[in-house]
Amino acid sequence: MSSDSQSRKAQAPQQPLHKCAHQEHEGLADGPGALRAYPRISVSSVRLPVGSDMSNIRGTLLAVLVVLTTWLPTSAQTSTDLLPSWNDGAAKQAILNFVRNTTDAASTSYVLPEDRIATFDQDGTLWVEHPMYTQVVYCLERVPALVAAKPELKNVEPFKTVLSRNREAIAKLSTDDLLKILAATLTGMSVDQFKTEAKNWLNTAHDPRWKRPYTELTYFPMMELLKFLRANSFKTYIVTGGGQDFVRVYAQAVYGIPPEQVIGTAGGTKYGYDKSGKPFLTKEPKLLLNDNDAGKPEGIYLMIGKVPYASFGNSTGDRQMLEYTTTGGGARLGMLVLHDDAEREYAYGPAEKLPDTKVGTFTQALYDEAKSKNWPVISMKRDWKRIFAFE
Repeated sequence: MSSDSQSRKAQAPQQPLHKCAHQEHEGLADGPGALRAYPRISVSSVRLPVGSDMSNIRGTLLAVLVVLTTWLPTSAQTSTDLLPSWNDGAAKQAILNFVRNTTDAASTSYVLPEDRIATFDQDGTLWVEHPMYTQVVYCLERVPALVAAKPELKNVEPFKTVLSRNREAIAKLSTDDLLKILAATLTGMSVDQFKTEAKNWLNTAHDPRWKRPYTELTYFPMMELLKFLRANSFKTYIVTGGGQDFVRVYAQAVYGIPPEQVIGTAGGTKYGYDKSGKPFLTKEPKLLLNDNDAGKPEGIYLMIGKVPYASFGNSTGDRQMLEYTTTGGGARLGMLVLHDDAEREYAYGPAEKLPDTKVGTFTQALYDEAKSKNWPVISMKRDWKRIFAFE
């Protein structure tokens, strides 16, 4: 063992795997970190009547046992499941093994708490991305307000098509058309105005299939995983191809991830002053970082400066992030979510002969690479007991 390894172990106290925050035992916490004492039952306080026969004694002891059992913590009566919404299987076991190995000071794969970093793609990994990315839906629904402010766009494509509300025509818009719409609806306003508009939309917009706010369409097992990792001193980041400013609006409330731990596709801003002389930033149609494909590890290095020990994704856009993460030394974990449950969510690939898609493409080549590099593939159908919190 190297002197460096010995010093790391000397610094680190051995600690057991911690449960997720929402699994804190009822007897130990009314809220996070709040302890609640159980009533004490003194054996000396159990007084048997003089001349009691054995049947009376047995009855008294049975009553004491009933009281004790009632007040015993549930975890003392049943085994603790650290990821209860996950079915037992290779995916769940890979997570448990990884966390155990990296947090046990006696392990050769021990990782110091300050180096424990896990990165997550968002769309299709943490929440629903079909049939269209949530941010794209937001931009499409912003077009009428945009045209009202700039009437000259009314008869200009692709804005004209969006105003027609023809779903088939909108679905056929090219990537370049969508980029024009995104640039027009996400720039030209102050950063504060953008935050306000995005928040208002998120508070009122509902997904057409589930009739629920988009922020409720997060995957419950992944929310559980985020909490589990944080309970074991991992710092969790979102690394998304979506707009960084958009995701930062709700990341804290939805995922428990602060805005400074969101890395996404980023546009430029311009510093200026309003009429009263107050400084402000304006969002500009200038691309600073395309946080997809190779842009993900580039963004991770730029914003974090460390290589993650775990990364989670669901599409070809996440491949380089997983490669970057898992080629480091020590215990590493790269995992991909496969959407193979059309009944509870959606099914698309085209890996494993699933329907092809342009949104969240998971190719057979990526699937084969995952198998060859020991990146566990998470099957929604087989590995998750439930998908949404509202189920």
